[in-house]
Parts: sequence; C-alpha cells; structure tokens
Amino acid sequence: MDALLRVEGLRKRFAGFAAVDGVSFTVARGEIFGFLGPNGAGKTTTIRMLAGLLQPDGGRIWINGRSLTDEPLACKRATGYIPDRPFLYEKLTGREFLVFIAGLYGLADAPFAERTARLLELFDLTDWQDHLIEGYSHGMRQKLIMTSAFMLAPPLIVVDEPMVGLDPKSARIVKELFRNHARGGGAVFLSTHSLEIAEELCDRIGIIQQGRLVALGDLGSLRERAGRPGSRLEEIFLELTGAWELQAVIAGLRRTADGATGGEEQRLPPGREARPGQNDGKEG
Repeated sequence: MDALLRVEGLRKRFAGFAAVDGVSFTVARGEIFGFLGPNGAGKTTTIRMLAGLLQPDGGRIWINGRSLTDEPLACKRATGYIPDRPFLYEKLTGREFLVFIAGLYGLADAPFAERTARLLELFDLTDWQDHLIEGYSHGMRQKLIMTSAFMLAPPLIVVDEPMVGLDPKSARIVKELFRNHARGGGAVFLSTHSLEIAEELCDRIGIIQQGRLVALGDLGSLRERAGRPGSRLEEIFLELTGAWELQAVIAGLRRTADGATGGEEQRLPPGREARPGQNDGKEG
C-alpha cells in the first residue's frame, strides 16, 4: 500500500493523562479514512498533531513520504486542514482571505483564479467573496475554509466534522469533493460523529477510545471483529466501544414516553408542555 499518511506509536499526555496512547495507522493514496470515537477519546488531539498544531510526546508522523518532525513546512504544504470551528480573519473579505492563504502556500495566480472561481460557485459564495467575513454565517465560514483547502490541491486533506453548519446541497458537494480528491490520487482523513457519513464515504475506519485505537479496517472486517455480520456502522461502533448500555437507557426512555402517553399520542394542555427530565412521576 502506498501510504500518503503514516502514523507510528503516536502519544500525547496532558498533566499525566494519556490523551493519545500509542496510536498507529496508515492512509493510502486514493483512500478516504474515517476516524471515529466517543467524546474525549483523543480524536481532536490526534488531528491537531497531524496538522502540526500540537507537538507529540512520542511516535512519528510521515506525510507524503516526509517526517513531520524533520520537515514540518513540507508536510504542512502537503496538508489541507479543515477544522470544525475555523478561525478566520473577520476584517478580511472572503476573497482577501483566499489570496492570503494562496500567498502563504505559494499558489500561482492562474490555478488560484481557476480553482477559486469554481469552488466559490459550487458553494454559492461568488456573490459574497467581496463581503467581510464578519458578516458570514457559520455555514459560509465553513465553506470558505473548505474552499481555501481544496484550492491548494494538497495530497492530504485532514478534516474534522466536515458537515457541521452546511446545508444539504453543500454537504452533497463536499462529499463529491472528497471522492474526487481520493480518485485523483489524494487521501482524506475524516473525523466525524456522523456514523452515516462515515459508512457512506469511508474505505476504512479507525475507532479510537481512551486514547487507543481499538479497531481498524473496512466495514466488513469491523463487522467480523464486532461479531455482527450485516450490521450498520452504528451497531458496530456501539459494540466495539462497549456502549451497549445505551440500549437500556433508550429502552427506559421509550417506556417512560409510552407511559406518559398511554401508548398513544396525546397533547398536554397549554402551559403543561413536557420539560427535560419530567415524566409525570412515572417510573421508566
């Protein structure tokens, strides 16, 4: 396998707590790799190390055949990073921000003009490119940061929660951009809580829990590992992360709801709307 991203023994501790504890995996050219895990599992810490924003305490990262430790600038030039909450210079216009990023990465004028025109049109940002970013919605900011990453055409795209704030049209476009990037010989490292997106897009999936990689493989091998042939990714994820106690919680909530309505849909009088945690004194 021609690995575009290779991670070996990655470690990071905070005040004695192991946020990432010996994680190893590869992402091949032409592959969309999903990175899943519960809250606090170590996903964001791993992503920040891949993007060069956080220094590992141990282990190594290679991007496009280069060591992130030894050649950080070359690795960062080969990586397009799309965070879940992008920081943007609000007193710049959208176009000024893109020009700024293009200058940092040395993108020539011709490909800049061609790629940004196409991407801005895809994301319905053409009419907004000369407006200050401070007037952008969250979804527009997300689309602008994606435009800045894809216009650079880096070999590796690292993305954290790509669909947050996007409308359905833009979300569909982003999926196709990821697929096209992989088909063109690049790779996508995608972290998400949306198991439906991961199941739809990803060739292989890694599941991290408490800083350790507990499962790695395609959907078929994960089904085999979980002992759940034919199951959806949600069931596999719950099995492999030991979260099946959620089944009892859901069953209890359903019993509470059925008891509150007598098994049929009922409306409360005005002023008696149900509140979170309220079950009219009935046990679940």
